[in-house]
Amino acid sequence: MYLIDTSIFLEVLLDQERAEECKELLNKVLEGEVTAFVTSFSLHSIAIIMEKLKDLSSYQIFVETISEFKGIIFYSPSIPDEIDVCKIAKEESLDFDDALQYHTAMKFGLRILSFDKHFDNKEIKRLEPRDVL
Repeated sequence: MYLIDTSIFLEVLLDQERAEECKELLNKVLEGEVTAFVTSFSLHSIAIIMEKLKDLSSYQIFVETISEFKGIIFYSPSIPDEIDVCKIAKEESLDFDDALQYHTAMKFGLRILSFDKHFDNKEIKRLEPRDVL
């Protein structure tokens, strides 16, 4: 199983260079061929970005769409998780967002799907969508 980092969704939502590769991956999650976790923090981060772009309606469509994905598991960290994340951020030299993703991956034994190289050379292996396709 995997944890999908915010960068994968933003690649599609912002129609960036590797959007097609990410769409292929997300289609596999949609159909339940791939199972992946998504943190509530990722969703909120995307909401903030889309709001800054004055496109909150796209965020609404995005959330409505992924809520139907057969292979997706939404995870909201607890207060003890948040405390652990602060410790991980310091120990692993990660920002809070990356530390939260890393903590979630560690907690559930997941590999991280991300374009964020901050996850490289960590205990959890970072993969890109093409590595799963």
